[in-house]
Amino acid sequence: MQLKCLIVDDEPLSQDVIVEFVEACPELVLTGVCNNALDAGKKLAEEKTDILFLDINMPKLSGIGFVKSLKKPPMIVFVTAYPEFAVDGFEVDAVDYLLKPVSFERFRASVNRILDRRLVKNEHQKAPEHIMLRASKKDYRVDFDEILFLEAQGDYVKFITTKESLMVHGTLKDFISQLPSEKFERIHKSYVISLSKVVYLEGNRLKISDYKLPVSLNFREQLMQKLK
Repeated sequence: MQLKCLIVDDEPLSQDVIVEFVEACPELVLTGVCNNALDAGKKLAEEKTDILFLDINMPKLSGIGFVKSLKKPPMIVFVTAYPEFAVDGFEVDAVDYLLKPVSFERFRASVNRILDRRLVKNEHQKAPEHIMLRASKKDYRVDFDEILFLEAQGDYVKFITTKESLMVHGTLKDFISQLPSEKFERIHKSYVISLSKVVYLEGNRLKISDYKLPVSLNFREQLMQKLK
């Protein structure tokens, strides 16, 4: 997937160079060029941006001040003619600091650094493939792919898996938020099922393994969409 880039620089010649370099990198896509930080702020509010190629010395609001004003700044690469600003740049967790005039070789090295940081971030954010359940005073690690369905029973939820059945204190609502929505679907006030384990749907009954479960009219349409 390409990373969306925004260039923020008040020098037209510098803008042109970075535009050319961005267009030469297949991993990047340019979403816009802004002459100052105020225009850049509006652009960020309108469109998701992954990388800012940002000049530091700009009128009204400096690049450093601009980054500090953002609640969730994208990855920052400072592009400036002033090496004395480098320390300030890294204080705001900039990925890199490019000194003008920028060569493509140095720009490409910066892009590689961005891709490395993105990879590490994605690894840290990778969704878990299991859920931890407390049953019979024991902690069970249950893979999502092992779960057939969940059944609400009063103050407890029964997890029916390919290996066993576990009675866990809580409600369906408690556990739905912990399950990946693309893999699980509620079919009844008392049941949540694994979509990949469905054998067939017939009328208001759904078959999973050796079990036949009721499907409420309120949930049927959404279920059909997920099963397509």
